[in-house]
This record gives sequence, C-alpha cells and structure tokens, in this order.
Amino acid sequence: MTGAGGDQVRVRPGRRFPLGATPGPGGTNFAVSSGVAEGMLLCLFDDAGAETRVVLPEYDAGVWHGFVEGLGAGQAYGYRATGPWDPARGVRCNPTKLLLDPYARATTGPVRFGPEVLGHDADHPDRASRLDSAGHVPRSLVVDPAFDWPDAAARPWHRYADTVVYEVHVKGFTMGHPGVPPELRGTYAGLAHDAAVAHLVDLGVTAVELLPVHQHVPEAFLVERGLTNYWGYNTIGFFAPHDGYSAAVRAGRPGGQVAEFQAMVAALHAAGLEVLLDVVFNHTAEGGQGGPTLCHRGLDNPAYYRLDPADPRRYVDTTGTGNSLNAGDPVCLQLIMDSLRYWLTEMGVDGYRFDLAPTLARQDGGFDRMSAFFDLVAQDPVVSRAKLIAEPWDVGQPDSYDVGRFPPGWSEWNGRYRDTMRDFWRRQGGLVGEFATRFSGSSDLYGGSRRRPTASVNLITVHDGFTLRDLVSYDAKHNEANGEANRDGTDDNRSWNCGVEGPSDDPEVVELRARQSRALLTTLLLSFGVPLLCGGDELGRTQGGNNNAYCQDNSISWFDWSQPDDELLAFTRRLVALRREHPVLRRRRFLVGMEASELAWFTPSAKPMATENWTDPNARALAIYLDGDDAPDLAEDGTPLLDDDFLILINGWWEPLQFRVPEVDEERTWRTELDTYDPGRAADPPDLHAGDDLTLGPQSIAVLRSPVQAAGRDRRTTLPRV
Repeated sequence: MTGAGGDQVRVRPGRRFPLGATPGPGGTNFAVSSGVAEGMLLCLFDDAGAETRVVLPEYDAGVWHGFVEGLGAGQAYGYRATGPWDPARGVRCNPTKLLLDPYARATTGPVRFGPEVLGHDADHPDRASRLDSAGHVPRSLVVDPAFDWPDAAARPWHRYADTVVYEVHVKGFTMGHPGVPPELRGTYAGLAHDAAVAHLVDLGVTAVELLPVHQHVPEAFLVERGLTNYWGYNTIGFFAPHDGYSAAVRAGRPGGQVAEFQAMVAALHAAGLEVLLDVVFNHTAEGGQGGPTLCHRGLDNPAYYRLDPADPRRYVDTTGTGNSLNAGDPVCLQLIMDSLRYWLTEMGVDGYRFDLAPTLARQDGGFDRMSAFFDLVAQDPVVSRAKLIAEPWDVGQPDSYDVGRFPPGWSEWNGRYRDTMRDFWRRQGGLVGEFATRFSGSSDLYGGSRRRPTASVNLITVHDGFTLRDLVSYDAKHNEANGEANRDGTDDNRSWNCGVEGPSDDPEVVELRARQSRALLTTLLLSFGVPLLCGGDELGRTQGGNNNAYCQDNSISWFDWSQPDDELLAFTRRLVALRREHPVLRRRRFLVGMEASELAWFTPSAKPMATENWTDPNARALAIYLDGDDAPDLAEDGTPLLDDDFLILINGWWEPLQFRVPEVDEERTWRTELDTYDPGRAADPPDLHAGDDLTLGPQSIAVLRSPVQAAGRDRRTTLPRV
C-alpha cells in the first residue's frame, strides 16, 4: 500500500494484545476493539497532515489488528470504522468519521467544532459527518512510555490514617506563581518545579489530588461562549495526559506530555508526596444523541455506552452530561481497568478519586456493591493496592446519593460531613450529636460494614462549590461570568457571609470571617478520617462568589500568589503539623465498648454528655477528650507509642462561653495548644487543671494538650489494638 508521500506502507498481521499502538522492533502494532464494525481503516498522517489509509488485516475476538513496518514513536494516526449505520439498533459505524484510538497514549491537536449536529441530524450518516468535514479531530500519537525513574522517586506509601490530601488543578496552581518560570507556568513541569513543590512540602500535606489530567475537550456550547472546560471533566482519552498542561507541547514537541507527566510524578514522589488522579470513568466528551463522534461512539457504541433499551438511539444518562459509560460490558470494563493499571505502573501514580462513582456500579440501573467493576478492582493485584476514593453520588436515580455504601477497601468523599460542619459553623442549632458523629469518623456510615474511620474523606470545600474564603463571604452564588444568567451551580451552599455579601473593609466582618475560616479548618484537620484540603484555601483564595467555575480558565480560578493570606497560611501549616505530630489525632479504628472511655464527650460545664444534651435543639457547644494511651501508631522499633492527651473545646455560640476542664485525671496539667479565636493566645499559655475555667471566644475552638511526660505515664508493654 502506498503512503501519502509515495512510500510503500507494509502491513502484516499483528497481535490483538495489547490494545493501542505499541512500538517495537521494526515497526508498531495497532490493535483496536470493535465488535460491530465490518472493517477497520488505520489512518496514518505525515507532518503535512496528508492521510494514508491502511486496512487492518486481522480480526480476533472482537479486536482488529495489524503490524505496520517502519513506524515508531511520534507517528500520528486515527481510525475509520466501516460497517452498519443503524442508530435504531445503537450502531453508528461511519467511515467518514476520523476516530481517536481509545488507548492512545497521547494526542495532538484540538477539536475544532463545525456546525453542530443536533436532533435527527445525528441519525443520518451524511449529516452526522459534518464535524469531521467542517472542523478538525485530534490525532492519536504512537508513544513509547518507557521512563528512567530515578531512585529518589520511590513511592511514599503513606497510610490512609497519615494522609492529608490537597486537591489542586495542575494549571491553576502555577499560572500566577512568581517562583515558577513563565514558560513552565500552568504545566506538569511547573507543578514539579522546586518553588511549587516547596509550598506543598511546607504546608505538610502528603498527597496531591489532581483534577482531571486525562485528555479532555471542551463542550461546543462553551466554545461558542468563548469559554472552555477548565476543570477537565469531559474526557476523550483515558490513557493520554492532557496536552494543554504540557510545556513540551507548548515548545513544539507533540507527545512530550507523557515524559513530562512522569517527571512531575517523580519530583513529587521525591518530596514525599503521593499523586492521586481525579478520573472520569462515568461518561465521555461525546455527550448525548446529538453530540460529536470523536472515538468510542464510532467504534462500538453499544459496548462503550449504556443505551436506552426502549430506544437505542438514546443514551442512559446518570451523569448529567448526555451519556454514561457501560461499565457492565467487557470491552468498556477492560478499557477502565487497563487505564487504571497503566497510570499506576507506567505513569507512577498512587491512586484515584472516581468522579460520580456510583455510575460505575450500576447494573440494570441500580447501584450494586457486587457489580463487575467492584469485583475486578478487588481481584486486580495492581489496582486493589492503590488508594481508591469514591465520589459516592451521581444524578437522576433514586439511589444517586450513595454515601457509606461502597465496599471495604474504598474511601469516600463524605458529603454528610461537609453539610454538617458547614451548618454547625453557620449558627445552626441542634447539631452537636451529628457534629460528634462526623468528627469521630462517621461510624454510622462506615462502622457497620467493618470499615475504618479512614473510609471517610472529610471535606469542607472542594473545586465544586465555594472556596473557603467565599464560604464565609457569600450567602448566594455569583456565577454571571459563566454565561447562564446565574442559573448554573447549586443554591444549597450552606454558607454565611458574616453580615456583608462579598468583599468588605469592615474590620469586624473581616475578623469574623478569619475566625470562621480558622474554625472550619481546625474542625477539618482534627476530625478522624482523611482530611481533604481544597487547594488555595490556605491562601485565602477567592472566586468572587462563583461556585461553579468549571469554565473559567482565568484569574477567577487561578491561584493569586500576589496577595496570599499569610496569617491563614501559617495557621494551616500549624494545624497540619499538629495532626502529623500526634497519632491520637489520626485514629485508625472506631472505639466501642470498654474502649469508648478513650474518646469522651463533655458539656461546657464538664459533665458527661447525656441523652438530653445530645438532643437539645439549642445545643451549640461541647468538649472532646482524646486519651493519648490510645495513640494508633508504633515507633520505628515496633514498640508501643504513647501520645499526649487532648481536650478539644468547641463553642458554636456567637457569644463567649465558659468551659470547665473536666476531671479526667486530677493530676493532669493542660496547656492551650491552639485557639482559633486568638491564634496568638497559645504563645505563653497558663497551666490548667481539672475544675479550672476557661473562657472561649465566640464561634471558636480551643485545643488543650496534656504532655505525656507531665502526666507521669509509662510506656505500655503490649501492642496497640488495630
């Protein structure tokens, strides 16, 4: 077969495994799944964009494959599937459509949208090809992912109990960072730069959770508005690092995003930081019936997507995006599992947060803990050992809110925790019982299935919603910049503007907001479970009240390093260090029965909490006692490790409140370690003893510590319980 440049293209039978484009001695093996196509054309592109079409000669077990001699890394390619066009049966083969390889390790070029293909037009092959004829589809690239990992980049392997997660956007984190060279800002290389890594290390977090880095494209309606999908929850390539975050691609080296991403992971590992990816295996960028055909739809629509049984032209949508991946089909399941293993092994990442995770476990519509996806993950020797975190809700189903229902081995974003803590600190009464349950690890959600407190990933704010600064500055969303007349984004913010909507120069309002921020962060970082800190909250980052900034690739979303809240940053570092230094704050199990005395609850008057206290609709304060004898850790030599005792005093009232130190031990000496009302109060604290009184400022937390040496306790001679 003759190529576009006149050269002869030699193709011979290849292998059906592995899927994708695999370079090797003498050429590249191409393999792509499609059980509905009648033929598969491999499309090769030269540097000028000229296309050569090669028929893949072999078909085995649903896979089309061939080995093309002389091709190696850097070759641009795509596919065209020949076969039936029958939308009424859900089949959409159309050789006029150039398709990306679902297993492409890298892509090059943007999607350029032509006239939209809507409604009935999508059911006609000539009209459905408009996107390809009027615009441009990216090309897949042959990539050799081999990387020389440095010895210093060994995986940190932090236990869940020791983990503090920092959710961050690769681009937004460094776009305005003065210490990162301009040519690296907004890229993987920028995140790996010493100046960026230093902030993470100084803050004390142990893991970065990156917003989606799989290759993604914007929706057509955003492009029409002059906007883009900044967050990246619109995936089209589950094996490819997004090229828009690559300094190498900017410099004219397509495919360089792969090694650049690996180098970033190596740099973060060398700094002791794990790398978690926010992955979107619930839908793709192809949208609903009238969406663009870019990859999966044109190859094997019924295998990759859940179709409406009553009308296979339409898609089952539990994601709010127009389609849902068909995680019950072997082809789609293989794609998901192969992608997860690839990023863990070849790209070096340490775990995942699964966006809209219940969609992955829907079989016949309902959420199923025994689904094929969960079974495969549990059995997989690679994926099962990674950190696995679920966003335990999707949309449009009776059981869409599935907090607490995921299998052992999974942790979950705890939406109940978020709502409770926001409500408590915005002056809602009657929540002390709920506050205590969430603070101590949400045993009602996770204890019954013999999961640990670390099954709860605790969050106050994340990318989706208000930042911490905006949570205490706005009562309502302000999303006008998104172009939807402020209709988008949730109205259930559970926020409080502290008396003034938006920015304020009133010293009392400014100070109240600072106190609220400190109280929320202290609650988050002292609660049992895995704390998730939204990147930028420690700097006082604001989005101007925009609670749905998914389309704002600009200063609304980017970190503003020019005006950091240095006091809040120092306070956050202090909190993270306190958690790191004291294992009693990183509990790994729920306490029941005789052990319950090691976690005790008191009224402000130092009386043990009784039923009437827990159910009092006006209650807004309590004290928590943590026994350091129950420190859930071991010293390096394996001997049991004692920790200090702690009293955590919580005043949710808007007036000062007097607390009495409870009589947990008459000989105990207590010192104020931290006070969110007056952070400088602990600089020279007086000693306190049982029966002493302490006045706590309004809406604040005080942390009292009794050093183990002062208590005169000896090391235990038995191992701590696990």
